[in-house]
Amino acid sequence: MSLYNTILDDLKTSMKAKDELRTLVLRSLKAAMLEKEISARTEGKAVSVSDEMATEVIVKAAKQRRDSITQFDQAGREDLAENERKELAIIESYLPEQLSEDDIRSIVDEAIQQTDAESMRDMGKVMGKVMPKVKGKADGGLVNSIVKERLLS
Repeated sequence: MSLYNTILDDLKTSMKAKDELRTLVLRSLKAAMLEKEISARTEGKAVSVSDEMATEVIVKAAKQRRDSITQFDQAGREDLAENERKELAIIESYLPEQLSEDDIRSIVDEAIQQTDAESMRDMGKVMGKVMPKVKGKADGGLVNSIVKERLLS
């Protein structure tokens, strides 16, 4: 079953169970996926929501929640941050298993060797090699910081 269909089934289940938070989160994911499908159609492609498209939407939603949590924590709004954490937990349950920092470091080291990167000027080349391998499996900010760390050392 595709990721999109899994979300639709879980949405029906959460509606029947009257789980308001889960229903709200899954409805927002469904809407974002349909929006992505429609935008792909306007580009002249006849597409349905693929697992890749669904994963992109879920990764983006998770990133938005993480950013919101950071901002709410900085503003002292623990009540709002806690709600975002609950939503993030639901969203993350649909993401593929995340890579560990050690796994990311080994992928980054491999990319640095492949591109003969020596300084920060080569960061674009390294990121270009790394991101397709970790897409949906690692936070881009973490990958970016590891690449910087490796290139500066």
